[in-house]
Amino acid sequence: MAVRSRVLGTGMCVPDLIMTNDDLTRIVDTSDEWIVSRTGMKERHRVRPDQAASDLAIPASRQALEEAGLGAGDLDAIIVATITPDTIFPSTSCILQDKLGARHITAFDVSAGCTGAIYALALADMMIRAGDARHVLIVGVEVLTKITNWTDRSTCVLFGDAAGAMVVGPCDDGRHGMLSYYLASDGAAGNTLFMPAGGSRLPASHETVDQRLHCLYMKGNELFRPAVKMMSDSCILLAERAGLTLADIDMYVFHQANLRIIEAVGKRLEIPREKVFVNIHKYANTSTATTILAVHEARREGLIGSGSIVSQVAFGAGLTWGGVLWRW
Repeated sequence: MAVRSRVLGTGMCVPDLIMTNDDLTRIVDTSDEWIVSRTGMKERHRVRPDQAASDLAIPASRQALEEAGLGAGDLDAIIVATITPDTIFPSTSCILQDKLGARHITAFDVSAGCTGAIYALALADMMIRAGDARHVLIVGVEVLTKITNWTDRSTCVLFGDAAGAMVVGPCDDGRHGMLSYYLASDGAAGNTLFMPAGGSRLPASHETVDQRLHCLYMKGNELFRPAVKMMSDSCILLAERAGLTLADIDMYVFHQANLRIIEAVGKRLEIPREKVFVNIHKYANTSTATTILAVHEARREGLIGSGSIVSQVAFGAGLTWGGVLWRW
């Protein structure tokens, strides 16, 4: 019987500092009503100046390992999905590996925008199916407030900092675990969500810093329709590949980028509202962390239990999109 990956534990971590919409009105020309009506966001968490991505990843990882009943020494691989790493190199996964005390194992980062955690989960499944790993730690972590342009009211209200972690391991009962995955990209649309400077194309300089080119830029009006289509198509393909219908899915966990996008996907696919988990009002858009945070909280609230079929779907910079389908 074919072995597939199964989630053994989940964890999350958000910084202590909370920024409300009212706090943002003191920084830019905006209002609570404007933000909520257009995004569904009410507050977001922000790291301290001395905190980096790995500082959030560590407690989230330990929580996931504890639930899985494993120690760092039981891991065969660590995959960190992030666009805000501690450093360009070494990878945040290697930094996390050292801080957790996991020695001489596979560790690498994935940069696939907000879809990064989906890519990481699919890669972990491939490793487990191939027999190259038994236990894999996947972390989606971002400190987006450190690359936010706080003078741009169209983007600074959207993002927060967080880490979500999953530990996956083998499942050979033929019923549970990852039923299907789907990954896609379209580099032709890469200029809709990007950070101009900091790479080899435009290295850091006084000019790039002065011009705020190390901040996140987004053409939100050009992303809405593609985002709805990408996540809708992903849901359909995931179900088809698993031999299921959309009605068979017990819980949909979409990337928490914008409540309007989430609601539009639900409407397009005719998904009952109670089957769509939303926590964007508490955390805003935490990029690679959003879907893991949502799965973690949905489980804690009893909305995902043994036997639940869960569709976990995202889209992000690249553009990238895709999803994974689980039977819990």
